[in-house]
Amino acid sequence: MPTRGGLEKKPTQAVVNGSVPAQRRTSQLPRNSIMGNFRDDEQDFGNMPELSDEALRPIRPDDQLKLTEAELNEEHTRILTTRNPQAAENIVRYSYKDRMYKPIPHIDQLAIHFQLDGNLILRDSDEGRRQIARDGGEYSIDDDEEEEEDIQTTVTATEIDEDAAAKEGDEDEEEKSQKPSATVSRTKKLTNQFNFSERASQTYNNPCRDRETFVEQTPRATFSDNVSQWAIFDAYNEDYDLQQKAKEKEQKKTLTKKDEEKKKKFVAVDLSGDDMAKYARSKAASVSLKIIERMINQNTFDEIAQDFKYWEDAADEYREQEGSLLPLWNFQYDLTKKLSCTHLTWNSQYSDMFAVAFGSYDFLKQAHGIILIFSLKNPSFPEYIYQTESGVMCLDFHHTHSNLLCCGFYDGSVAVYNVADDTKRPKYQSSARNGKHTDPVWQVRWQKDDLDANFNFYSVSSDGRVVCWTIVKSDLMYHDIVQLKLEQPVEEPEEAVPLTTLGCGTCFDFNKQQDYLFIVGTEEGKIHKCSKSYNNQFLDTFDAHHMAVYAVRWNCFHPKIFISCSADWTVKIWDINYKIPLFVYDLGSAVGDVAWAPYSSTVFAACTADGKIFVFDLNVNKYEALTEQIVVQKKRTKLTHIAFNQKHPVLLAGDDRGNVTSLKLSPNLRKKPKVKKGQDINEGPEAESVKLDKILALIRDPDDAKSKAVPSQQQIGTTPLSATS
Repeated sequence: MPTRGGLEKKPTQAVVNGSVPAQRRTSQLPRNSIMGNFRDDEQDFGNMPELSDEALRPIRPDDQLKLTEAELNEEHTRILTTRNPQAAENIVRYSYKDRMYKPIPHIDQLAIHFQLDGNLILRDSDEGRRQIARDGGEYSIDDDEEEEEDIQTTVTATEIDEDAAAKEGDEDEEEKSQKPSATVSRTKKLTNQFNFSERASQTYNNPCRDRETFVEQTPRATFSDNVSQWAIFDAYNEDYDLQQKAKEKEQKKTLTKKDEEKKKKFVAVDLSGDDMAKYARSKAASVSLKIIERMINQNTFDEIAQDFKYWEDAADEYREQEGSLLPLWNFQYDLTKKLSCTHLTWNSQYSDMFAVAFGSYDFLKQAHGIILIFSLKNPSFPEYIYQTESGVMCLDFHHTHSNLLCCGFYDGSVAVYNVADDTKRPKYQSSARNGKHTDPVWQVRWQKDDLDANFNFYSVSSDGRVVCWTIVKSDLMYHDIVQLKLEQPVEEPEEAVPLTTLGCGTCFDFNKQQDYLFIVGTEEGKIHKCSKSYNNQFLDTFDAHHMAVYAVRWNCFHPKIFISCSADWTVKIWDINYKIPLFVYDLGSAVGDVAWAPYSSTVFAACTADGKIFVFDLNVNKYEALTEQIVVQKKRTKLTHIAFNQKHPVLLAGDDRGNVTSLKLSPNLRKKPKVKKGQDINEGPEAESVKLDKILALIRDPDDAKSKAVPSQQQIGTTPLSATS
């Protein structure tokens, strides 16, 4: 059948499923097959020779696995899913919105094995039709050179039957070659039988533009800080302190002019200072600075600290009845150089803390007073400082509430300080309206709470009164316990008006086992045995000394033994049932203070005006001191008071130049008595009391029952002393 161009089209065999049986291509046959003899131009689907099944059977390699028919027919199921097993599932990316890393919820499961971008367009597509309409729907066939130059040529030719072309000869071929060129130029382009169109185009690239905008920069600030538990704790404490201060300001409406001026200055500095200055004045900063100061002092006084903990005098092994005192720290303060140490006391709860009272014993040169509270951990500076308008003569810590400190002043008033408070003023103070003493208060002492659970303490003064002070809510109540009176002369004028002469109390002490019983020393040298229940008279009176009694102390373990010292250079040990002293020691100078050791019932120490400290042990030597040592640094320095530590073998000594020296006792001054083999070791207060009784049994005369009665003055003067050094 002739085609539109006058050419015959030879029908071709399309390779479609079901129309013509598919024949194998040459490339699919084995190399050694019969098809290897055909040339490539002869391998046409139409001229393919018929081959046998044996020739078309593929050759199996030698190493191929041989399977049975059942294994070949077995079906293997493979499930294909859209999930890519090679895709990562833990990919995270930073979110600038939430400021954190977040996992990606959707993971791309697409895997591309091959990709090629082409430029061919289907003729039947919309783009192909638009291009055909734009070109006018005509075709032009040119030479190969024109096709390469124009790039848009389409060659349409039909296949001519080879048998018909051979019969027509060469002339028909020339005519056929001329006719198509003429017909194609006149008619429209022939459509491509395979619907194939190849076009190339160059698109216009839009120029790139850069756009910039200037905006104001966002302000930035870099800050850093370290936050810890203790920093948060200090911040809460600082805020709590500020709240407490605000409450105190509301409660206290009336202040003195000096306090107001100080407060205004403090507020002005607080408002003008920076944060560092505010922190330096806070309570948390003061605690931190105290800790740092203690660490520095520990490094500075490291040798003394080592001696305090580990030093033992090796020479005590070669001397049985002698001991020594090792000087440790020396406590000083600039404002106390011209004052005397008037009293020493250890804290009842903290064994390293003690309080020192400073005043003046020179009655013509009275000035201000100072209370200093030192710690063995910081010998260079006191922990607390309290300045008073009058000289402080005595003080005492409460036995259970260690923050309460009672004091007696030279002007006759008493006061109670709360060391835990930040204020430097006394919490309670007596005045002329509520029973103030008219003379200096020489000693104060805390006692057990009364039946209403109120704090109470006692005081003794030169005005002859022993007063009990009770703290009731916010008031300081008082009542007189004993009025000290002198004995009346034997002969009195008949017409004279009888006058009661008052005694001058200088010291007192309460019995450790029977707290209602106490003894009072006077300037006349007498010691009165008194009771809280009897206000009008004494239970007994001892003609103890010829001069003023400076100190009386009950024994810590024995309820009937007490010791006294006086300006007449003597120290005497008494039994409450005997009028004659058991032991009398002459120390060669005025004895300022005497104290029993808290660890032994037979050890006591005394200090004198010539700067010496004497330590006695009745169990070792009843006649002489185990040690006699000068501890002052300058000549003509008087020792005024001493105090034993309740826990450590340390003794404090204060002088009249404002210095306090700490001393460590050698092993011979605190050793325990030897025990025989097989004998049980008795320890405790009862054992100490028995030990002292054995020593006193050697001194007492069991047949002398008259000594218990009150002897006359002549008998007292002629009775020999039991022990005199």
